[in-house]
Amino acid sequence: MTVISPPAPAGVVPTGRRRPAGRRGTQLNSGQSRYGYLFVSGYTLLLIAFGLLPTLYAVYLAFTRNGAFVGVDNFVRVFNDYRFLPAVAHVALYVLFWLVSLIVLVVILAIVVHGIRVRWLGNTARFLFYIPGAIAGASSVLLWLFVLDPTVSPVSGLLHAMGYESLVNVVAVGNLPVVFTAIAFWAGAGGWIVIMYGALNNISTDVMEAARIDGASHVQTAWHIQLPMLAKWISYMGIMSLAAGTQLFVEPKVLAQATKNVVPEDYSLNQLAYLYAFRQNDFSGSAAISITLLVVALGLSTVFIFRGKLFERD
Repeated sequence: MTVISPPAPAGVVPTGRRRPAGRRGTQLNSGQSRYGYLFVSGYTLLLIAFGLLPTLYAVYLAFTRNGAFVGVDNFVRVFNDYRFLPAVAHVALYVLFWLVSLIVLVVILAIVVHGIRVRWLGNTARFLFYIPGAIAGASSVLLWLFVLDPTVSPVSGLLHAMGYESLVNVVAVGNLPVVFTAIAFWAGAGGWIVIMYGALNNISTDVMEAARIDGASHVQTAWHIQLPMLAKWISYMGIMSLAAGTQLFVEPKVLAQATKNVVPEDYSLNQLAYLYAFRQNDFSGSAAISITLLVVALGLSTVFIFRGKLFERD
């Protein structure tokens, strides 16, 4: 067996002595630092204006009613709403389907595309995967309305074979987690495949060559070398997709309008928050749902961060 020496941990010099604190990596001069601050300043200002301040205002609304502090009463009232638990179940089931299919299929497809040795074929595959991602969310749902309607769909034969005769049959509430997963995967997987492909390119050719010389099969190479080195990227994909999945709104909203409310208007938590705010004029209840979603998303994202060792240095 060829022995591959693991890379020295960050901050450790080859002689075994640790570098002095504050001298890790390449130090930036003052000019580079100024440009760095300049580049991040725009994002920081937008984050404060459209992320942090609205969140703080939502926290204020969630714990008050008509300007008076009411503790957790708004949360209790929302949790006792007969529409809340079904909306939680719908979103949880969709996020489960979405994350599992995304992580498994994107990683497999990225490894397969990365293994294509014919350059034009690999480039074409990445381009074809990426094209659906260029279509905005609402537009992709409208496109899928035709795909899911057995009377006009290009896959009508398959839909008829599965027993569906109309769009209403296809978008029955029990089918929606799978329908939304298919729409989200079609629209979002291509971009992640390209990102994973770039991450695979960063794996040292020496490591891949050593595995080949040792007689490792493609599956063994993927399982023991490529997957561990993709862990941080998979974790990052999980966090971003989790944040998008818990905010399910456009897809059920468009399908509800297209099917005359066969898809309920309160299918997801974001839709329920929308109804609280703009149908019931109850912004405190809407803010309570938003804060609940935020806390759950942060908690699950923390799991991805620590399990994927996202912030650890190689």
